[in-house]
Amino acid sequence: MKTSGASRGQSAPELISKSIAELGDWRGATLGRMRKLIKEADPDVVEEWKWVKPTKPGTPVWSHDGIICTGESYRSVVKLTFAKGASLKDPARLFNSSLDGNVRRAIDIHEG
Repeated sequence: MKTSGASRGQSAPELISKSIAELGDWRGATLGRMRKLIKEADPDVVEEWKWVKPTKPGTPVWSHDGIICTGESYRSVVKLTFAKGASLKDPARLFNSSLDGNVRRAIDIHEG
């Protein structure tokens, strides 16, 4: 697996691991599981750490010839946003968020 988007002297995978560990609850466990599934589905995926701002430490991004998805945690949901999700077939109806746009789609994962 390649890495990209290092920040503060740490690699992107290190920053993603740190972010997951700092959550310390179901959101961290869920994001960790999603990360593992993404890496199993595409062994050549590149982990990146993007969009660092003073108000936000950054966002985990998984790419392969472009962004596949981002992983973010909120108070009541872990959100995987697929950059080109609107162009993907979704027979299992996994996409349950950001359904109105023409490009992105997201999966909101709730506790339990």
